[in-house]
Amino acid sequence: MRKVILDCDPGHDDAISIILAASKISPLQIEAITTVAGNVEVEKNTLNALSVCDIAGLTDVPVAQGSAKPLLKKMEIAEEIHGETGLEGPVLPGEPSKKAVHQHAVDLIINKVMESDGDITLVPTGPLTNIALAMIREPAIIPKIKEIVLMGGGTFGNWTPAAEFNIYVDAEAAKVVFESGVPIAMFGLDVTHQALATQRTVNELSEIDNPVSHFVVNLLKFFIKTNQDVFGMEGGPIHDACTVAYLIDPSIFDFKHVRVDIETKGEFTYGMTCIDTGGVTSREPNVNFAYQLNQDKFWSMFKEALTSYTE
Repeated sequence: MRKVILDCDPGHDDAISIILAASKISPLQIEAITTVAGNVEVEKNTLNALSVCDIAGLTDVPVAQGSAKPLLKKMEIAEEIHGETGLEGPVLPGEPSKKAVHQHAVDLIINKVMESDGDITLVPTGPLTNIALAMIREPAIIPKIKEIVLMGGGTFGNWTPAAEFNIYVDAEAAKVVFESGVPIAMFGLDVTHQALATQRTVNELSEIDNPVSHFVVNLLKFFIKTNQDVFGMEGGPIHDACTVAYLIDPSIFDFKHVRVDIETKGEFTYGMTCIDTGGVTSREPNVNFAYQLNQDKFWSMFKEALTSYTE
């Protein structure tokens, strides 16, 4: 079992990522789920995380609420993609049965990592505010983090022409994380757009008959439509699921070891991940950059994970 902390802002694709991580095929031991402001406000993201825990059967996993705004700039949310609640589409099962712990997410991350044997992987699928704050508050965690497996960035943007949403929301936090020296596996738009759920995906997943698969199908129906309406895409890229898919089966992805730097000063390029895929600089590579996804393996894993909830 690989120990992970899921740091997220649920969010349709974050919710799916949690569900994959909690499935019976997953080799992951979820130590905690922490929330951050991103897709919607942090309070809504926390409520959504608690609801997804109920749906996925994660009764014993602590959920901690984290940062309500970025390190320096004004908060920005993505209601046009995820709806007012952040999880529009399915009907959630009322008030979650569990409550968030009283500990702040940053403190929980610090405590979990410091008490570990250096075997905890951080899996951030939202803005990197909590992770950066934990590193700033307690630098001793940095050498104890096994790996950071994150969704963010890319060679193109989806929030500005240059920047992907998660990085753009808090580029200063991203800069702290990318310059930390911790091993990073990065799943940016180049690869997450290959994890494209379409109506055909919905039709195939609808054949799986359990409450969790029904929930995911309803998530995807809403997410596909908003991505079609806002971005003109053929479907909904389930970005965040790529992080957990990698942890379940690394062979799904192809990587390049490259240098990635975060732009924090550009008038039009703030939040850009400057990815040196061609090796044109002499700067030391700091990221394993996922650039290719095996469709057959990815969707086979996805279906197997949802089917496992039937057992």
